[in-house]
Amino acid sequence: MALVPLFDLDGTLIDSDEALVMPFLTLGIRREDIVFGLPAEQACLEVGITIDEYVDTYDTGLAQPFPGAAELVSSLQRWAVCSNKHPVSGHAELARLGWSPEVVLFTDSFAGKPKQVGPVLDRLQLDAADVVFIGDTAHDQRCAHAAGVEFVWAGWNPRTLAAAPKGRVLTHPLELLDLLG
Repeated sequence: MALVPLFDLDGTLIDSDEALVMPFLTLGIRREDIVFGLPAEQACLEVGITIDEYVDTYDTGLAQPFPGAAELVSSLQRWAVCSNKHPVSGHAELARLGWSPEVVLFTDSFAGKPKQVGPVLDRLQLDAADVVFIGDTAHDQRCAHAAGVEFVWAGWNPRTLAAAPKGRVLTHPLELLDLLG
C-alpha cells in the first residue's frame, strides 16, 4: 500500500509567509515579534491582538502554491491537511486553489491547542505506518513524531532550509511521489 501524505498547509503547500505576516504588520506588530508555526489564536494572543482582528485583515488571495505543489496534489488519490491555520482563511484558500483533501483539520479542530496528527489518522482510518507528514517547522516535526509518523521537511521553502533541518529534506514537492510508492 502506498503511503498517504499529510501536509501542513502554510509554508509547506502554499508560500504564505507574507500573507501570514501582513495582518500582523497592518495591526501594528513588528516583524521580529512574529513567530511561525503557532496556532493562530496563540500567535495573536502573544502579540496582543484578537484572532478576529487578524482574520478580518488576512488576504486569502495572497498566498500561492509553491512551484510543483499544485501538480503534486492533483496527482494524489488520498491526502490530508493538518494545520494550525484559522479555518476561515484555510478553507477559503483551499477552495480558491480548487484543492480537496480527504481530511482537513485546522486549529478549531484542536480546541486552540497546537495541531495533532492523531485525529487525522482517526478520520482517515489509517495507522501511523500508513502515512508521512510533510511540514516546514520544528513543531510539525514534533507533531509527527508524537504520533509515531514519519516526517519529511518541505525543503522547497527557503525558510525551512535556512533553519538547517535534521532528517529527510525534499527540495521539490514532486520528489514526494517517489517516497509515497
